Amino acid sequence: MRISHSLWRKLVVTLVFGLGFVLVYQATILDSRYAARQSQLREDRADPGPGARLRFVATAYCTGEVTASGLSPRSGIAAADPEVLPTGSVVQITSGGGTHDGVYTIMDSGLIVKGRRIDIYTRNCEEAVRFGRRTVQLFVLRLGWNPRASGQSLLDALLPWRDTRRPAAPPRLPTRSLPSTDLPQFPDR
Repeated sequence: MRISHSLWRKLVVTLVFGLGFVLVYQATILDSRYAARQSQLREDRADPGPGARLRFVATAYCTGEVTASGLSPRSGIAAADPEVLPTGSVVQITSGGGTHDGVYTIMDSGLIVKGRRIDIYTRNCEEAVRFGRRTVQLFVLRLGWNPRASGQSLLDALLPWRDTRRPAAPPRLPTRSLPSTDLPQFPDR
């Protein structure tokens, strides 16, 4: 009787530990899947900033005489929405293909380049057609300057001693009169 009682206890303990292990294992798998999904959603909603890794839809263009920043287009220049990536931003693009992977400076914008889209300049149009449209990983190295983001409130925050709402006081005139001196007269010619 003692042997069967001990065997029964060992069986119950083994079963409880086995069930506990399975529950912990399943919870870990579900938790890791949830965390991966949340990080992907967070990546899609993240605001671009230095060090941000984002997914963009990339296309290529080949025509144009002057970019929106006033420069002539050349390799290493890309177009993006100024609200997402301001002019002057430096990004690293990884497309998986290898030919267009590299560092680009955002110096252009376009009418259809809105939101999370980037347009890469290529030297010839055949290369742009071959590039097509693809999803790329974009790593923001440096964020450019967005003039719309720097408004009156930013200047007031940076320069608290400057009160722009109050008109400047007129210069004070001297209270006593200045001595008058006779100026020498020059003959007319």
